[in-house]
Amino acid sequence: MNLSFKLQERAAANKPVRIGQVGAGKFGTMFLSQVRLTTGMHLVGLADLMPARAKERLLGVQWSPEQINATSLGDALKTGKTHITDNAMSLIENPEIEVIIEATGDPGTGIKLCQAAINHGKHVVMVNVEADALAGPLLARQAREKGVVYSLAWGDQPALVCDHVDWARTCGFKVVAAGKGTRYHPTYHQSTPESVWDILNTYLKIQDKSHINPKMFNSFVDGTKSGIEMTAICNATGLHSQSDGLGFPAATRFEHADICKPKADGGVLEKAGVTEVTSSLYRDGKDVPHNLVMGTYIVFESDSDYALKCCVEYNLLPDKTGKYAALYRPTHMIGLELGVSVASAALRKEPTGSPFCFNSDVVATAKRTLRKGEMLDGEGGFCVWGKQTPADVSLKEGYLPLGLAHNVKLKSDIKEGQRLKWSDVAYDAADDAVRVRKEMEAVFGRPNT
Repeated sequence: MNLSFKLQERAAANKPVRIGQVGAGKFGTMFLSQVRLTTGMHLVGLADLMPARAKERLLGVQWSPEQINATSLGDALKTGKTHITDNAMSLIENPEIEVIIEATGDPGTGIKLCQAAINHGKHVVMVNVEADALAGPLLARQAREKGVVYSLAWGDQPALVCDHVDWARTCGFKVVAAGKGTRYHPTYHQSTPESVWDILNTYLKIQDKSHINPKMFNSFVDGTKSGIEMTAICNATGLHSQSDGLGFPAATRFEHADICKPKADGGVLEKAGVTEVTSSLYRDGKDVPHNLVMGTYIVFESDSDYALKCCVEYNLLPDKTGKYAALYRPTHMIGLELGVSVASAALRKEPTGSPFCFNSDVVATAKRTLRKGEMLDGEGGFCVWGKQTPADVSLKEGYLPLGLAHNVKLKSDIKEGQRLKWSDVAYDAADDAVRVRKEMEAVFGRPNT
């Protein structure tokens, strides 16, 4: 890679990559800690609904008060400082800003801001994987039509897995499975923002809960985030969801080639070419040793017997038969690594992962028996979790995307474990997110084969 050299060239020419960031949550704050230190980048503006919180986050990652006291975007551009605002559109509309980082976490907001940025000729780094899972293929197509980049966020697991897949295919290997590790147990699907603490306290020592969003954490615990991320990977690589979604098999980091291969060859997958997430917990609740809980992996095969022998010689974690091999990355550093996406978009005009098909969806699935008249509370809440589902099945059955299962009223009773349908809720057809999702379904009505 030579992105750092290209950034140095921009810095020497006094033309740093000018960035507007929307959202100062955990992911966004991690990037804030690094962009200050990155030669050739200038965070011109930071937009957040709570500017005082945004300022607090910047100071908390060692920005000086002088660095963030720009009185306007114009002042920031002249002085090299950063302007804090609650007006995201002011960043998007500014002609000097090249890259918009969308890090709000809200799918509806993400879609709206992304489309505005594209229409204003900005590259978009979509940290908001919830928005990508809901309508990413359409957003990426719109960006390409405007000659700008729509990119998944490097440092987050979907972009890293997309890179694994690209590596394997570029080297002539066939991708069998790709995904990540997580902490999973079947009972976690019923986890709520209240009960999630009982799970978190078993393996995390959280001193100050006031800085933790329980709904966000619960999305990771109840299986939703895994479904969202694997959907993003499928739609950006052409891999597929398995018929019943993720199985979450327990696996050490050294067992992936034996476990994440087709059932016909002794593994757990229904077929090759799919995503899967492995668990750091056995079903009896015991910890899996040497697990991949924060990492990513890929399992691949080759028609070349010679190459497979080389995989053994070079310690590429082959399965017991020698037919499959695996590589893994032990961790990911989310926002600390986001600069790779920003630089790639601005300097190479290349995304670090971008959806081009609609192979996978994330469907709202009942955590418990739900009653007619109840209001759904979306990702990480009390009512539903997100189940990865093949896109063609989702379209055929009329399933409700998880990203739209928020603040909508149920029109019928739903059994625990049942996937909800559009017809089960009173949605607003005029809502921007609904409209864009419907357009995406019409454009990408058939999954990529």
